[in-house]
Formats: sequence, structure tokens, C-alpha cells
Amino acid sequence: MKIALIGASGNVGSRILDEALRRGHNLIAIARDASKIAQRTGVTVVAADVKDAAALSAAIKGADVVISSGRFTTFGAADLLPAVKAAGVKRLAVVGGAGSLEIAPGKALIDTPEFPAEYLPEAAGGRDFLNALRTETELEWTFLSPSAMFVAGERTGQFRLGKDALLVGDDGKSWISYEDFAVALLDELEQPKHVRARFTVGY
Repeated sequence: MKIALIGASGNVGSRILDEALRRGHNLIAIARDASKIAQRTGVTVVAADVKDAAALSAAIKGADVVISSGRFTTFGAADLLPAVKAAGVKRLAVVGGAGSLEIAPGKALIDTPEFPAEYLPEAAGGRDFLNALRTETELEWTFLSPSAMFVAGERTGQFRLGKDALLVGDDGKSWISYEDFAVALLDELEQPKHVRARFTVGY
């Protein structure tokens, strides 16, 4: 599979890059600063900004799928979706946020009083992005939300999947490593089960 990965130099993007290479896929690794991405076999590094629709469309053309692993405070669905469509790519996977996950029916994590104020802009952007995708009928999109704590860790391959509810373990913690998140995302791309849907991953 040829994968165009936006935000390939970030914490999550770099793990997705590693996981995709591990599985033998070819990548177009996209970042605003291409110098942050090491030259590796199977990776074509491209400098492009999501806000530049023409440059992004040219960068992702020919890909089987686009993975968006950028911050929601830097760009939204209105920036990304037209470029993906213009490039003729049908499949889009988005690294989502946990804020839009429900802790009770109809009540999202972002709407709780305890939600950290410093994360509100990013979480609100993620919810807006997901809501925009839910009206999208042309692209085969998937939005994967991590658990509440999203941190560097180990690749275990052992995790649970859910839909719209926040996953909490028996120990009361809601978390997933970047590494296992990447495993769950690549599993989905190789064997799609959540097309035009959001799902979540956690321990």
C-alpha cells in the first residue's frame, strides 16, 4: 500500500511511519519541515503545508490512503478534505482526539468540568473535524480516537477497540501508547472495519 502521511515528524506520526515500514508499505512522509524526517528506504520525504491545497494535493497524488496526524489547532477539515479529493485519493484516516469520546450517553469528555483548559482548543478542533467527516459522503474516512492519556510507551499489540465511548481499564485508567495506536490504525487500513466511522483504542 502507498500511504501519504501528514505530520510524519510528530510523536504519533513518527510511530505510524515506523509501523507502516515494519509492515512493508511505501510512504510519502509529509511535514512542514522535511528536515525533521530521516531519509529511509521506502520513504519519500516531502515538505508541504496542509494550508497550501495545491502543494498538498500534488504531494499526496498517487497514494492509496492519506493519514492525517496533524494538530487540529493548525488545520481543519475544510483545509484537508478538498486537497484529498483533488488528488483523487478516496481513503482518509485521521488521528483523532479523546475529547469527543463519550463518558455517558450524549456527554463527551470535553464537556466535563475536569477537562484541562489547556487542551480545550485542540479537543474542540478534533470534535469539529469529526463532525465535518460525519457529513462527508465522497471519501472513505476513518477517525481513530486514542484514550484519555496518549503517551510514548511500548508496542504490545494487546489492546481493546471501542466505538464512541471512552475506554477505561479495570485499574480506572484510560490510556494507550503511541506505538499501539499505530498498530490499531495500520490494522484498520489493511483490513477496514470502520469505514465512514469513528472508533477508539485503549488498554
